Amino acid sequence: MRRTIEGPGGKMKLIILRYGKGPGILWIHGGGYVLGMAAMVYYSMGRMLAKQYGGIVVSPEYRLAKKAPYPAALEDCYAALKYMYDHADELGIDKNRIIVGGESAGGGLAAAICQYARDKGEVPISFQIPLYPMLDCEDTDSSRDNHGHGWNTKQNHWGWSLYLRDLYGTDHVSPYASPSRATDYKGLPPCYTYVEDGEPFYDETRTYIRNLNEAGIEAHVDVFHGNTHGFDYLFWTENAKKAKQNLIHAVEKYMR
Repeated sequence: MRRTIEGPGGKMKLIILRYGKGPGILWIHGGGYVLGMAAMVYYSMGRMLAKQYGGIVVSPEYRLAKKAPYPAALEDCYAALKYMYDHADELGIDKNRIIVGGESAGGGLAAAICQYARDKGEVPISFQIPLYPMLDCEDTDSSRDNHGHGWNTKQNHWGWSLYLRDLYGTDHVSPYASPSRATDYKGLPPCYTYVEDGEPFYDETRTYIRNLNEAGIEAHVDVFHGNTHGFDYLFWTENAKKAKQNLIHAVEKYMR
């Protein structure tokens, strides 16, 4: 089902997949903040979870950074979250089981939305799934001089520079733009993620989980050996198969 809503930048399209009444999953596509489309949800772990347990997944066609830099994507994704919550009865969503997730930049936006929703106090999020998330606008040990498959250092600089524009390289970047800048992790929802150890976002993913744990938040990352960003899309590989199994197990109590 496709639906058009009024977003902060005008009309915004949502793809809504319904597999029964139950948890609602806001699934945010990746693409370095500059690429991608809502239809990527058809191949996502978000769809897999909704289909596995019966639920509703919503994928927003948020504005990309080439046309509209930060905070456009954040505002659009939050508008989609609010729409899910405000129309929960109509969509068959359990308001007590709202989950936010996504891959790569979508994972970064998922983490940012969790902070934003906590601070606004309008929508309670029960769980977050920021898979191999793009969280840090500065180089880390793993994102610096990285030549892995699927995403690399050059592409990472390109994505962040377009998303942040004049803020890029400054000390004025909000944690809503680059969630690694957060200093307060209290009150955020429990989290599960996974990442390969040779890809650019290895370090920032582990740091995010450690910061959540230190704030008393239940959070876990599974690390696989490899250097492919988006490895879970390679469904035939052993890493992808194991990641799928681990994800199903990690979110089971939040989905049922």
